[in-house]
This record gives sequence, C-alpha cells and structure tokens, in this order.
Amino acid sequence: MNPNRPTTPWLPPGTRGIDQVMRDSDALTLLTQRLRASQARLDALRPLLPPALRTQVQAGPLDESGWTLLASSQAAAAKLRYMVPAFEAHLRVQGYDGPPVRLKLMPPRPR
Repeated sequence: MNPNRPTTPWLPPGTRGIDQVMRDSDALTLLTQRLRASQARLDALRPLLPPALRTQVQAGPLDESGWTLLASSQAAAAKLRYMVPAFEAHLRVQGYDGPPVRLKLMPPRPR
C-alpha cells in the first residue's frame, strides 16, 4: 500500500478518487480554474449589486470571448444590463482585465 495515498474504503483497489482524476486531467484543471475565476469576479461585483438582485445572479462561464453573468429572470437581466459598464469598470479597477461581461438567463429549473 502506498503511504502517500489516502485509503478510501468505498473505492475498489486501483481506482483513483475524483480529486486524483481532477489533478491528473489538464482539461478538468483548466475548467476548475475557470470556475474559480468566474466566481471570484462575481464576488468582486457583489458590493455593486442591489441587495434584491444578489440572490438572482450567478457566475457563468468565463472564456476568451467573455464572462457570463446568469440572471434568474428577465426583470433581473434588464436591471443588470444597465449596470454592465459599471461592472466592467469595477472589474478593471480590481485587476480583472479581460473579456467583456455578458448577460444570459438561467435555464428554467425542472419542476
């Protein structure tokens, strides 16, 4: 048994845990980094969001062409649309140079 590898009784011998797979996969590592960067941007913007909108916005995909904010409703998206220039300026001041901010609606939740 490898002393550096924690034992996980629920995995068959020779099976790698999700944390090991994540570390070994360049694609998953990049995805994880982008998810964290996207959430960090949203965290930087939270002080600018009116309290009523804070629960209606989620961090979305971040890629070379833009960063997406996901709005829970058309009304929230309309309000956020007016704030995009302020968001982009605030992100630049916070050191987040990069692609523009996009707005999209969250997919409806299954019932």
